Amino acid sequence: MSSGLLIKLLAWGIALSLVALPIIGVLSGHFAADRWPVRSLHLKAEFAHVDADQIRSAIKDQAGKGFFALDLKKVRSAVMALPWVARVDASKHWPDALELTVYEQVPFAHWGNGRLVSSSGDIFNVPDGATVSGLPRLDGPDDRVAEVLAFHSNCLRLFSAAGLAISEVGLSARGGWQVTLANGVVIEIGSEETDTRLRRFTDIWPRIAAGHAAPATARGGRTRLGDARRGPRERGASRARRRTTLAARSGR
Repeated sequence: MSSGLLIKLLAWGIALSLVALPIIGVLSGHFAADRWPVRSLHLKAEFAHVDADQIRSAIKDQAGKGFFALDLKKVRSAVMALPWVARVDASKHWPDALELTVYEQVPFAHWGNGRLVSSSGDIFNVPDGATVSGLPRLDGPDDRVAEVLAFHSNCLRLFSAAGLAISEVGLSARGGWQVTLANGVVIEIGSEETDTRLRRFTDIWPRIAAGHAAPATARGGRTRLGDARRGPRERGASRARRRTTLAARSGR
């Protein structure tokens, strides 16, 4: 290759760089960051717990930048930091528009001490979350939240067929399940054969309620699955061996 051709190629390369670099700089927001400012915000949200003013305030530092300097990742992060926000979709539209779609968390139940959980298993904290009413109470290790949700769903299906309402479901660190009915009865299910034990309880519940109507419905009680299958004499012996199997909470 001749030296003349090399010089021409080098000259073309320099010329293209001089043209391309400013364009790249503008598009990436490094140059002319205040040019073509974003003037319009298109906001889509449910506005159940997050309002438009909160969202505008969260992105004010970013929204004042030029169209190409506006960082959508930082915009998403700023809105995601707001309580109750689950997901944010952000996009820019030439020449001056920013569009945000904000999805809020929908609480399914209380989780543990003061937190909430969605039906998809997303555990989250919000101000005054413990005061949200009308939700069941679930508890367990955070990494087993999917199991707790599935178990709660199974309990709802089985217990509703027996005319029973559930207020709480808990999973201990050792893997033992506990269900609290709306009438205050606490059912200790254990960690094995849980589905069989639940079905057994719904089958024998009419006899439990008939034999222990006062503690079960008036003051709340505690029962271990399996005890109520025995006769009265056997149940009495079981109570003596294990202290209490169906006792009013006020007497514990």
